[in-house]
Amino acid sequence: MIFSIVIAILFLIFAVIFLMGKGDRLIAGYNTASEEEKKKVDIKRLRILMAILSVITAGYVSIQPYLASDPQNQMGALFAFIVVTFLFIILANTWAKKK
Repeated sequence: MIFSIVIAILFLIFAVIFLMGKGDRLIAGYNTASEEEKKKVDIKRLRILMAILSVITAGYVSIQPYLASDPQNQMGALFAFIVVTFLFIILANTWAKKK
């Protein structure tokens, strides 16, 4: 349980870093993109998405110890987390792109 709390706190720290306008190096793909590709991305929107996803991840990690006794609830939470993650991937590739 302590491990889950530590991981959740780390993700909350990441969310604060993203909202402060820092942490672009922590975003996979953006970090290694060329300058030309980085110009196609609205980094402010991408930071917002990453901050929200970090908070959602912190919440998911923090409830995992409570779901460990019931595998059905644990699988349901995992499925919901995966769906949310895919939605954020889609948003990062649509909403966070410059037009």
